[in-house]
Amino acid sequence: MSSPIALGLGCDRGTPATTLVWAVVDALARCGASLADVAAVASIDLKADEPGLHALADWQGWTIRFYPAAALAAVPVPHPSETVRKYTGTPSVSEAAALLAAGAGMDQLIVEKLKFRGPDGRNATVSIARIPQ
Repeated sequence: MSSPIALGLGCDRGTPATTLVWAVVDALARCGASLADVAAVASIDLKADEPGLHALADWQGWTIRFYPAAALAAVPVPHPSETVRKYTGTPSVSEAAALLAAGAGMDQLIVEKLKFRGPDGRNATVSIARIPQ
């Protein structure tokens, strides 16, 4: 894959960087992308203080953009969740964040909400959107 991509990330509170790394690597493998293809990373502003997200970003030299729930809620996604809305104020974190970071519509979502449960029992979700050229 040579086109740049955007990662949308969601996670439980206290999810360690190792679980996030495995989730990202799994998602990238599903679409034939590599860490080098990642040009944007985003999540919800409720996670702006998550050490695991910052450790993941520092490891790759990424800057994570954190969007408010209202901005994420305005993005149409294929897998909205009422459970996610109950806790965050938006029906989607990873899919909406990936699409916002990519500046793209749903047709550019190449990995839909991939759920990953780490050995620690913490959950992470990763979505990937192609950044239009």
